[in-house]
Parts: sequence; structure tokens; C-alpha cells
Amino acid sequence: MPSPHASSPALTKLQVLELAEQHKVKFLRLQFTDILGTIKNVEIPNGQFERALDGGVMFDGSSIEGFVRIEESDMYLKPDLSTFCVFPWSGPGGEKVARLICDIANPDGTPFVGCPRTTLKRVIALADSRGVQLKAGPEAEFFLFQSRNGRPTTESHDAASYFDLSPVDQGEDVRREIVLALEAMGFDVDAAHHEVAPGQHEIDLGYDHVLTTADNISTFRFVVKNVAIRNGLHATFMPKPIYGINGSGMHTHMSLFTGARNVFFDQDAPMQLSRTCLNYIGGVLRHAKGFCAITNPLVNSYKRLVPGYEAPTAVAWSEKNRSPLVRVPAARGSATRIELRMPDPSCNPYLALAVVLRAGLDGMEKEIDPGPPITKNIFTMSHRERRHLRIDELPGNLSEALDELEKDDLVRETLGDHIFEHFLEAKREEWHDYIRHVSPWETERYLGVY
Repeated sequence: MPSPHASSPALTKLQVLELAEQHKVKFLRLQFTDILGTIKNVEIPNGQFERALDGGVMFDGSSIEGFVRIEESDMYLKPDLSTFCVFPWSGPGGEKVARLICDIANPDGTPFVGCPRTTLKRVIALADSRGVQLKAGPEAEFFLFQSRNGRPTTESHDAASYFDLSPVDQGEDVRREIVLALEAMGFDVDAAHHEVAPGQHEIDLGYDHVLTTADNISTFRFVVKNVAIRNGLHATFMPKPIYGINGSGMHTHMSLFTGARNVFFDQDAPMQLSRTCLNYIGGVLRHAKGFCAITNPLVNSYKRLVPGYEAPTAVAWSEKNRSPLVRVPAARGSATRIELRMPDPSCNPYLALAVVLRAGLDGMEKEIDPGPPITKNIFTMSHRERRHLRIDELPGNLSEALDELEKDDLVRETLGDHIFEHFLEAKREEWHDYIRHVSPWETERYLGVY
């Protein structure tokens, strides 16, 4: 199987058709994501493969969240041939299924402004014009829970904790099956292990070009859920499914390169971090509150972003300390990188990586100083200490995050008006629905008292 990596040679239409025949592919999923990051697809039989590869498959955009109105519904799927890969499982009749990731186009062939993948490609083009390319590697966390009568529960199938092994970690075999499935599809997997909470797991995807990374995150979530179902379990990327234990994040490692040179590294600079690296961090910190609604898009996301569970709440950076928003791991040379600790795996990976990259580029353009690194554990600081060090806080809930999003012109410009307005509308509705809902916590606390 060819690698799905952007760094691999592009495939031609003929090569894709030959690979499909070689692997006896019967169905092809034309995969894309909506504005909220949900995977969508149009599946076609092998008799339609040539038409699909020519970008001739149409779908109803009015049925997709945040796309277009019903009177302008026709949209075309333009496949990226380099993303062709075959799923490692077969259908009930033994038929093989492959996927191609697509960009969305208008009927006249122009790129659709509401396509999240195209949004990321615009920011990549901007970075290219500055002579740099972003590579990224996500550490995606998720929970495996029991299913009862086909419905997911929050009952864990194990009592393991960080780095535990069998027999305590009963999810080990499922996790290994997920890794094998990903590798069969050409993914690089750096590591896989049990996380802190019972039922919680982490799989670290390999460092790659930012567009490939976004594609891989999207497909990764589908593979994890599919393998879990095949094992009678439910996989969830919900950031905080259970009160009182750690939530799931998606720490994202990033470096900028010019050719093969990592421009975050400077042998002679303090901490061996280049001015470019520091300015990139400065831009990320300046816009973190503005893009928080994109990297952490659910009401539930802000149940994870609370002190005490290793999730960052403070807008600051550090070399070794894991409490701030941005950490710089110890590796230097070509492995010099920053780790953004706020995103969670429910985000739209295309939009999240687009706004973070654009924020970093803004820091470089404006030479934003991130200030000195914070060496003390921020979680143990007093409010007065934080104020003295000018450490700001991330939004405390989705509504506050949406307010910050509206204030940040750079993030709005990066998303474009179409995505910005539809995302904001959908998330305001989600928040309003949430605050009208009466939760079990409220009835338990107030019903017998008032």
C-alpha cells in the first residue's frame, strides 16, 4: 500500500485504478469533513471509480452542517489522489473498501469557501510564501467503554492506569489491533499506551506535513471507532466523559522547516530556541483565547480545561513544566519542537491546525515576544502570583470562548466569513441548548433544599 503521507510521490489516476484492481477494491469512500469536523462520505462501486477520480461525483451540500442553502446545493468532490488507501478489513461479502480524501468544489470548479481542508491549504500556502512548512504530530487520547444493547455506556472495561500492562489493561489487544490497522493503511505510529484514567488510551501518530497530519487525524478517529465496535466496545473522543478523572486531550507537537532544516533550532541561542521559535510561541499565546473555540469546540471541552487534571488553563509557556499551554520538549537539533497542550480530539483537525499555524505565523511577522518561560507549577500559584507574572487564563466555558473568537480578527480572517459565521451560529445554539437543560447535578443539589 502507498503511504498516505504528503511527502510521498503523488499518484496518477491510472496508478490509483491499478492499485484498486490489485487489492480487489469493490467500493470507494470519497471522504470529507463538515465544518464541525464530522467525517462524511459518498461511497461508490468500482464501476464509478474513473468518474470519481475525475472529480465528477456530486453531492447535496444543503444536507451537510454549515455548507450551503438548499437553493445552491450542488457540490463536487475533488479527490486528492495521494490519499488513496485500502481499509484493512473486508465487508460481509469479503469485498474491500478504499478511501480518498476530497476537497469540496462549487459547480463551476472553484474551491468552496466552506471546505475546512481548503481553509488549511490556504494557510499552508501562506507559510510556503514565507519559506516555511509546518510539521505536526498529535497525541490523541480516547476512552474505550462497554456497550449495552448496542448503546454506549461510561462503564470502563479495565481498571488500569498510566502505562499499565495486561492483565490489568484489558484494552491492550484492542489498542494493538488499532495500531495494526493504521499501519496497514500506511500510517506511522510512534507509540501506543494506556493513559491515566481507567479505560483511557493514547496513540501517537508520526510527525508529518500538516495537511497529512490533519487527514490522518480524521481517518484515525474513524479507524478507532470501527475497531472498537468490532470488539464489542465503544470508543469516544469526548473530552471529559466522566466527572473526577482525567479528560482526553490531543497534545500537538509542531516544528517549522525550511527544506530539511528545523528553523526552531538555534545552536547558539538561549535554550537553543531560535527567535523564529519564540515568535511562533508568542503568536500562539496571543491568539490562544481567540482560537480556543476551534481547538476545544464542545460544551464538554471546558469540563476538561480545569485545574488539577493535567489540562492547561493558563496562557503561558515553559521548557519542562507541563502546566502551561505551550511546552518545549527537551529534544534539540532537528527534533526541536513545541507542544500545544490545549486541543482536544473532538476538534475539526483542519480548522484547528489552520488557526494555530496562522497564529504562529502572525507571531513571526510581528516578532511577538512570548516573555520568559514559567518554571513554577502554575496550578499551585496564587491568584496574586499569576497576576504578577501576567499569566492570562483560557476561557472558562464555550460561551466565553465564542466571545473571544468574535474578538479575534486574525482567526476570523483565517476561517473566512462563511465558516466563521456558520461555526459561530452552530456553537451558540449548542450553548443555549446546554444552559436550558436541567442536569442531574442540579436536581441532586437543589431539589430537596429549596
